[in-house]
Amino acid sequence: MKSMEVRIPHSLEQDEVRRRLDAAVVRARDEYADKVGAIDASWRDDGQLAVSLDVMGMAIDSEVEILLTELVVKLQVPGMAGLFAGKIKSGIEQRIGGLLESSPA
Repeated sequence: MKSMEVRIPHSLEQDEVRRRLDAAVVRARDEYADKVGAIDASWRDDGQLAVSLDVMGMAIDSEVEILLTELVVKLQVPGMAGLFAGKIKSGIEQRIGGLLESSPA
């Protein structure tokens, strides 16, 4: 397994970040169900979301932590997925960064 970390700045209240993340999980389940299978997401506490999914038969576990001025996404990806680390990181930055823009989602 390869560990990755992506930090995304934001200027939102924690409750708003959480609301947007919840909505994003629902959208992802609808949009990507045929590609990634089940997406499991659960809040460990108010500021920490655990997410797991399978992509092309590879299990990916992640943790999303809401900090005051940034979101920290930590992933554990199988070795083969590590070959695409740059693409995975930029995809997370683009998707979640857009999600956290100041205007309402």
